[in-house]
This record gives sequence, structure tokens and C-alpha cells, in this order.
Amino acid sequence: MNKWQFLLCIFFVGFLSVSHAQTFRAGAAVRVITPNPLLPVSGGIGTPRQATVKQGDLYARALVLEKGKTRIAIVNIDNLGWPAVLGNKSRALIKGIAPENILIGVTHTHSAPDAYGFPDEQGKSHADLKYLDWCVQQIADAVNEAVNNLEPAFLKIAVDEAKGKIAYNYYAPQLYDPRCGVIQAIAATGKNKNKPIATLVNYAIHPEIIGSSRGILSPDLCGPLYHRIEEKAGGIALFMNSAQGGMVTADNRLPNGSEANDWAECIRIGELLADEALRIVADAPVQNNPGLYCAAKSIQFPIDSDIMKFILSKSPLRLAGDNSNMDFATSQLNLLNIGTAQVLTIPGEALPNIGYYVKRHMATKQPFLFGLTNDAFGYILTKVDFNSFKRYDYVSHTSLGEMTGDIYINEVLNWIKDCPAPDK
Repeated sequence: MNKWQFLLCIFFVGFLSVSHAQTFRAGAAVRVITPNPLLPVSGGIGTPRQATVKQGDLYARALVLEKGKTRIAIVNIDNLGWPAVLGNKSRALIKGIAPENILIGVTHTHSAPDAYGFPDEQGKSHADLKYLDWCVQQIADAVNEAVNNLEPAFLKIAVDEAKGKIAYNYYAPQLYDPRCGVIQAIAATGKNKNKPIATLVNYAIHPEIIGSSRGILSPDLCGPLYHRIEEKAGGIALFMNSAQGGMVTADNRLPNGSEANDWAECIRIGELLADEALRIVADAPVQNNPGLYCAAKSIQFPIDSDIMKFILSKSPLRLAGDNSNMDFATSQLNLLNIGTAQVLTIPGEALPNIGYYVKRHMATKQPFLFGLTNDAFGYILTKVDFNSFKRYDYVSHTSLGEMTGDIYINEVLNWIKDCPAPDK
């Protein structure tokens, strides 16, 4: 080999190395987290109801995305909420991803075991800590497997209105966001080339068709959604809830004024939402080698609610951390740019007007909000909504305080201005 051949060889090796390093990659994995034997299920404050039967399994589902030196994980868990103290235990077990780049959110099903450690009036919790520690490991295992499954990929992203009888606002039927966001990672090479690796659905809805009072453990409508997407499109399905507070719920209303509260209705709504998500993303343009960006920051909210102070201080999970004075709650926010999409996390249940306002100011036409992600600090209202109507009594009492929504809005809107914009 002469000098020029040697230099040409070095050039191509360097080119291939740089090219591989900048290739967009995706991987996904799933773990079943259904307790065996079944545990009591929780829909919020109060003593959980013992489950005697299950309808569908509970899951932890992970999507890992990578571009160059940036690697992120998005995890959804079938539970009412997943506090940061549990998420941080999983983050410590995950290899190859910076902890602040791991987003852990919940579907908000009201038919899963208590993950908050809600105290009763005597301060006693009924949460099964061994089960929660087992879930911590399953979540970490799912993310680690997703990292091992990383492969070259491209994206399809779309946001549009989901049609049909899916959700409504129980407080004011038309005041909800009907838009459904979909991010689909598709294999670019290999035996599964051009087939989905994962399809992520982002939509605002309370999965509470079955609820917590009937002794049934269930992922609610999210279970049928997963299975429908995986059956029709392949790959792994994920569901990240959005701004569904106050009270954007499943539209299971019947003509006679009652509600359909059974597994058949979970199937109807879950499969309808899945079909709409696949319709929305079907004709989206392909994004080859899309950009990927992840930023994280801490946010603090004053704790004004006596109920929230009681929960945070009495839970055996030590939800308050070292904040013995209970003056404030601290949480992590994430901002992601994934191709042409921009994602913001919400550490609780934001009312839909907050969701609409924040989306309107995001640096994209494809805004995604991941509610109940990285933490789940109750309802998030603006000061003008807080305790303003009798209808808002419950959501106000189970909020950290009057300023939670305003602090969140100001924090994220200023943050957006300082961060790079997503792809055009």
C-alpha cells in the first residue's frame, strides 16, 4: 500500500466513524409489572381497594433515542403517579444514559397499586414497598434492554385532532385538547427495515373507565391501545399523558346519562385512540437522521396545601426528601427536541388551559406535553382558576398551591427562548 492509498484508507475510516456517530438510532423494550399476587389498587387519596381480578396487564415501556453524544430515555408506567424518589432509584441502575436525560411518566390509570404511599387519617400507608422496589428494577431493566436494542432509525411525527368519542372535560365538556401527537421510530436497516420500532402516543385523558372502587387491577384503556398499535403496526407502543387535569376524562357517557365502566369500554376507547394515532401518523413525511436535543432543569413550587403537606411528609417513600419544613417541592423539568417535535414535561396534572397556552408558545408546530412526568404533584392550576369556582374545590385542595401553574408557565416559556429550536 502506497502513501496515497494509506491516506485514503484513513480518510474513509474516519468518515465512517463520524457518520456512524451521527446516525440517529432508536431502541425499545417492555416489562410486565403486574403484581402476583394482586395488590390493592389506588385512584388517589384514601385507602386502596383490594383487587380480586385483573383485566389486562400493567407495563413499564421504554423508548431510547440517540444521536451523536445525546441519548435519552422515555418511559411510561401504568400507574396513577410515579414519584421522583422511585424514578431516581431506577436512574441509578440505568447504564449509558445521563440520569437527567431519563424521563419517567405515568399513564395515570386509576386501577394500579399505590406508588405514592398515601397516608390514611392516622398517617398509615398501605403501599407495598417490596412491589415498588421490584418495579424500580423492571423499569431499569427495560431501559437497559432498549439501549442494547438501539439501531439506525428514522422518524415520522404528526399532530392532529383525534376524531370520535374518546375524551371530554367532565367540568366543561368542550374545554379539552383533542389533538393527538404521535412519534414513530422506524428501523432504517436490517431484517425489520421500514417497520416501526416504537410508536409513542401523546394525548390528554384520564384512564379511569374502570376506576379504583371495583377491586379490578387494570391498565384501563391504555392496555387495548398498546395491543392495537402493536397488532396493526408492529414494534412497541407507548402512551404519555398530557395536560388532562380538571377533569379531562374518557368519554364513556351513555345516552341514558349513566356511564360504561367495563373492560369492553376500555377496549372501545383504547382501540379507537390507537386507530386515530396510526391514521394521524400514516402520511407524515419521513425524517431521516433527525436532530435530538435534551435539556433538564429544576423547578420549585411553594407548598400551601395542608393535604399535600400531610401526604408528602407522612408517606414512607419520603416524598418530601430533606425538605423537613415543607416549604416547597422541587422537581425536574425536561425539554426535548426530537426531529421537528418539541416536548416539555409537566410534574403533575395541568389543567387544559395551561396545556393550550404552553403549546401555543412552543417553538414548533408539533408540540408535545408529557404530563405526570418525573413527578406527580397533584393538579396544576393558574392563580385565576385556583379556588375560583365550586367545581374547582377538589382540584384546588389537591394542588400544591395557588401559584403552581403560573410558576410553571413562566419557567418553561422563558426556558424555550433560551434553548435551540427543533428541526424545521
